[in-house]
Amino acid sequence: MTDTASSQGRTLADVEKGLDMPLQEAMVTQRAIRRLLPDPVDDDIVLRCIELALKAPTGSNGQNWEFVVVKDGAAKAELAKQNHRATSLYLGIGRRQSRGNEAMLRVIDAVQWQADHFEEIPVLVVPCLRGNHVPLVPMPPMAQSSYYGSIYPSVQNLLLAARAMGLGAALITLPLWSTTIARRILGLPASVMPCCVVPLGWPRGRYGPTTRKPVGEVVHLDRYGDQPWKG
Repeated sequence: MTDTASSQGRTLADVEKGLDMPLQEAMVTQRAIRRLLPDPVDDDIVLRCIELALKAPTGSNGQNWEFVVVKDGAAKAELAKQNHRATSLYLGIGRRQSRGNEAMLRVIDAVQWQADHFEEIPVLVVPCLRGNHVPLVPMPPMAQSSYYGSIYPSVQNLLLAARAMGLGAALITLPLWSTTIARRILGLPASVMPCCVVPLGWPRGRYGPTTRKPVGEVVHLDRYGDQPWKG
């Protein structure tokens, strides 16, 4: 378990060896870690995570990404306010729909904890894309998926790098529900779209294997509904 005594003062040299972790181990133990210690995270560790994020593919190799690292208390407080507004609505609905579902209620509790302690998170990474994703002419819905497809592979790289080096992280979007306000807080021009937020910090708990559905339950052969591997 990571605690305050062991996490304070950690440098890149202390944790970079973790990047030698077998890929399968990182993948099967990666989970959304929302409860984080307020201890600082060395800038070099954050930059190493982003450096590895940049190794991901992008559409047409455009590499049209930007990453805003937020450490300023005032900026975090503004994003926390936006996050709290969104979670108040989201979690209220979620609790009503999840009555009796203990697993989902635990997730909701973690999201609530993160919202209540948002300003204490040491680092927020905001992955962004250059270029306006609003087309000038009508486009199929898949165009929006193609746009965001240039950032999410890099976000997954960042999450895996954080996992390997012992950082807690999660992909969240609620602080950005008003992109107009998010742009103002982050100083983003209209040509740069904030896509998600990745809170980074030393976890208050521990990693472990995740629980997922059997692969046969979610795989279909040729046409939806044909599941020869189910069961």
